[in-house]
Amino acid sequence: MLIERDIILALKRGEESAFRLIFDQNFKRLFAFSFRLLKNREQAEEVVHDALMNVWVNRERLNDALSITPYLYTITRRLTLNVLRHISTSQKMIDQLWLDIEKVSNNTEESILLTDLQRFTDSSLHILPSQQQLVFKMSRYEGLNYDEIAEQLNISRHTVKNHLIAALKTLRTHFNVSDMSCFFILSSFLIKK
Repeated sequence: MLIERDIILALKRGEESAFRLIFDQNFKRLFAFSFRLLKNREQAEEVVHDALMNVWVNRERLNDALSITPYLYTITRRLTLNVLRHISTSQKMIDQLWLDIEKVSNNTEESILLTDLQRFTDSSLHILPSQQQLVFKMSRYEGLNYDEIAEQLNISRHTVKNHLIAALKTLRTHFNVSDMSCFFILSSFLIKK
């Protein structure tokens, strides 16, 4: 039986039988080591193949006075950690990409819905009496509360509230909303809490 030093010397000379022997003696242990960290058979197998190919490519630099096993484990560990780093980075990038896509998609959909709703609301305001139109615009477009509107129009807070209730009721009737989801979107826009 060949001793390890003789195998390394044969490997350094480029003897494929020596490489096959190192491969057969170490593959299962290196695979188990890598698999324990990666939890993926294909990736662990690829890492071990890469580690062993690294030994073949760099065979002339091997120190025949040292055991090859620690060298193989070092290469396998480094390659396994590289895969883990890549997976971690890739997963973070994928997660961030999905978040960005979802955000853009939601913002675009919301923007389109709000623009359409705004346009429809604006075109529907003409059916309201002038005082209700004014109170509605001050509340929904200018963001004023009941007290601020009451002060500016010199009317009571209760009157402002009644004008808004009447305006919202008229607009809801005018919109003739039959789809409940549309009704909820409309309500969230029209009714401030």
